[in-house]
Amino acid sequence: MNGEEEFFDAVTGFDSENSAGDFSEADQRVAGVMRVDTGRSNGIGKVGERPPRENGIQKHRTSLPAPMFSRSDFSVWSILKKCIGLELSKITMPIAFNEPLSFLQRITEYMEHVYLIRSACCQPQALERMQCVAAFAVSAVASQWERTGKPFNPLLGETYELIREDLGFRFISEQVSHHPPISAFYSEGLNQDFLFHGSIYPKLKFWGKSVEAEPQGTITLELLKHGEAYTWTNPTCCVHNVLVGKLWIEQYGTVEIVNHRTGDKCVLHFKPCGLFGKELHRVEGHIQDKNKKKLFMIYGKWTECLWGVDPAAYESFRKRERRGDLPSKTQPDDGSQKAEGDVADTVPEVQETVQVIPGSKLLWRVNTRPPNSAQMYNFTSFTVSLNELQSGMEKTLAPTDCRLRPDIRGMENGDMDLASQEKERLEEKQREARRERAKQEAEWQTRWFHQGSNPHTGTPDWLYTGGYFERNFSRCPDIY
Repeated sequence: MNGEEEFFDAVTGFDSENSAGDFSEADQRVAGVMRVDTGRSNGIGKVGERPPRENGIQKHRTSLPAPMFSRSDFSVWSILKKCIGLELSKITMPIAFNEPLSFLQRITEYMEHVYLIRSACCQPQALERMQCVAAFAVSAVASQWERTGKPFNPLLGETYELIREDLGFRFISEQVSHHPPISAFYSEGLNQDFLFHGSIYPKLKFWGKSVEAEPQGTITLELLKHGEAYTWTNPTCCVHNVLVGKLWIEQYGTVEIVNHRTGDKCVLHFKPCGLFGKELHRVEGHIQDKNKKKLFMIYGKWTECLWGVDPAAYESFRKRERRGDLPSKTQPDDGSQKAEGDVADTVPEVQETVQVIPGSKLLWRVNTRPPNSAQMYNFTSFTVSLNELQSGMEKTLAPTDCRLRPDIRGMENGDMDLASQEKERLEEKQREARRERAKQEAEWQTRWFHQGSNPHTGTPDWLYTGGYFERNFSRCPDIY
């Protein structure tokens, strides 16, 4: 890895407790997590054993093997003080600032709220489908809330697959470039109802007190039954107080979601925090038709929930709000209402709840995090399961899969010395492989994706070549 780590748009906090903690039935249904007390097991079963199942449904772990390692003995400033205004593509960070996931696994967290895609597939009207897609786009960044640890930079050729029969999808990603770092992904519904794909290569800069990740790359969702394709780019993510104080994250910028069949567009404004924090986490926007007529208004918080309402009701409410004559019966969102397909039972505590406009429709609500999330890098229930290596999986996974990375596995198990040693070994192995290719004047060959143009936008993109799930891994590189 050339001794280089991307300071990606994530970081996380962790206390010293190691309680397993249970999930509510509601959380288990959404995240596909069944109750199972794993204690301090490492999630690796005996070879030949079947993955644990309950009532025919595969169970997933509900805690990590070990709590997060303390970062108190490390100085970020000693590393970053010479990097102000520069792109953080060649900065080696201590492993203590990582979380035990690869960036490829971090991308997979887009799928936590996949029920929104299924809901979109079932809607007969284009406007309702766009509402679901907009909610899905916002939900994709919700897991970043309070995640202040950085994922591991993927090795060139690294892959990650996830098959969730309970959630109805399968997912594959590959690190297709190291300079610049580019991660390509592809997912499909098991009912052949949708395709979700794209390539991600964020540009990261250090600004003295914060680290900013500017998104690059197109995200595409195809609803096959309706012959529709939607494209968008994620908002900018910023991690504040990287030197002193409590770390916190905000998302800001404008996200435009385009329905390439109808010409409809959803414009979402992720509000910057502002001087007094009034706009922190807020999202506001609208859906318009191809003639730019506003059809539907959207508002909420990317950390909490998203609501929609008729434009006339929205404008009337905002006018009364500015005049200060809102009716006293107007109440903030108390988390009691649920969106279609939403089974979360509480809303995470935030500075100020969303003021619900009368007549609004709840589009999405964030899932409740497990009670021990603060001791697990603030992972969601879905995220906790991503690096789990269940018994027998090593026989079917590609040899390049993230779950097989020894440095991530060592960190997850709490062995920081082993994790650091393995990280250095893998970096040197990658450097040596690049030197060998240079000697032979050979170019790196990607395995599952190829360069091309996005079929809907015409912009450069990485497209899925196919064939991964046929499981012919004979040409996979030896990267570990």
